[in-house]
Amino acid sequence: MARTASLSGFPEWLPEERLVELHVLDTLRRTFELHGFSSIETRAVETVGQLLRKGEIDKEVYGLSRLQDDEGDASAKADPHALALHFDLTVPFARYVVENAGYLAFPFRRYQIQKVWRGERPQEGRAREFTQADIDVVGDGDLPFRYDVEIALVIAEALNALPIPDFLLRINNRKLAEGFYTGIGLTDTAGVLRSIDKLEKVGPAKVAELLKEELGATDEQAQAALKLASIRTGDTSFVAQVRALGVSNELLEEGLSELEQVIAAVVQRAPGRVVADLSIARGLDYYTGTVVETVLVGHEQLGSICSGGRYDALASKGNRKFPGVGLSIGVTRLVSRILSQDLAKASRAVPTTVLVALNSDDSWGAAQDVAAQLRSRGIATEVAAKAEKFGKQIKFADRRGIPFVWFTDDDGKHQVKDIRSGEQNDADPATWTPSEEDLHVRVIAAG
Repeated sequence: MARTASLSGFPEWLPEERLVELHVLDTLRRTFELHGFSSIETRAVETVGQLLRKGEIDKEVYGLSRLQDDEGDASAKADPHALALHFDLTVPFARYVVENAGYLAFPFRRYQIQKVWRGERPQEGRAREFTQADIDVVGDGDLPFRYDVEIALVIAEALNALPIPDFLLRINNRKLAEGFYTGIGLTDTAGVLRSIDKLEKVGPAKVAELLKEELGATDEQAQAALKLASIRTGDTSFVAQVRALGVSNELLEEGLSELEQVIAAVVQRAPGRVVADLSIARGLDYYTGTVVETVLVGHEQLGSICSGGRYDALASKGNRKFPGVGLSIGVTRLVSRILSQDLAKASRAVPTTVLVALNSDDSWGAAQDVAAQLRSRGIATEVAAKAEKFGKQIKFADRRGIPFVWFTDDDGKHQVKDIRSGEQNDADPATWTPSEEDLHVRVIAAG
């Protein structure tokens, strides 16, 4: 794990740790593109009005101002046109869709990997600057529910390809929850969801207290809401358990049907990776259907590593709506756990496979020719900076983590030495290739 950062909440990786992060990013990118998602990047700043229009998150947003500006934070916060750093990628994406709707083909499939900034209290898994990897599908006017199923399957495939422990997609449906709450007489369904979202942090007794004190729920209503939240199954048997609670509501039935379809599909295609968890609420107000949180088995205290869901009205332009569904992977959170728990490591500390040694300072040009030949065939190569004794040049390669050293004598004869085994053989820079394992840095999972 990297040394303690000098500025808390803004992680910086050492080179070998960055290689692990790059492996995670490349794996996600490859998986997303295999499923037809196009890459976009949005600006780092949005207007305050844009960022705050969907949920009370103003305490987490970093405002943007010049040091010479006279106006204080309070005035900037009150100005909807003031600029702030984006705290996630979903709200900026909604703005991007509205502004570029005339140039996009719908349903639009996008992935986005970028830094975001959030006013968190720094701890493992929670940073103030971190990388997210999002995928979304957005429609024009309507978006078939089948995309909710597909998004869950893509994420399961992407996470399955990473060097991480077992994970669980915990999935619920806001329609199911809201229909149930309405059916038992709790009309402030958004308020109930926000209270239920605190269940794992404060426990059922405190949530029941919140429901009664803040939302006017009776003891029976609070207990019914908690019974719903206690349902958790690894298959579609949750449907019967919900119906056994005796609540009848049309929206509830719609949510039950949708959640049943998602769970059934993921159980079939990614067995052991999903549970229907009716305690999942997602506190942000823009979710309208499927909601997902993902945990690492045995590392639940880290929190959700991937979350999101369906939003039907986050993006709109007049009467034109752009419903979507998407999930966001907390890349920095994942990488921090991989590194802190030694779950995986890079096979070497640098990309370089070969160091070309120098016989003399006059041989630098010839060494560059050798390096160019090797690089032309995809072999990462460095040339020594000065003609020290060969033993020193080999030690330099060893310190850097470079596995091979290339020698060329005055007669033009080439040899390559594997400094790990000590084996040295004749070689031709036009044809020599290391093993597949040594050609590129690999990330190796522990165990």
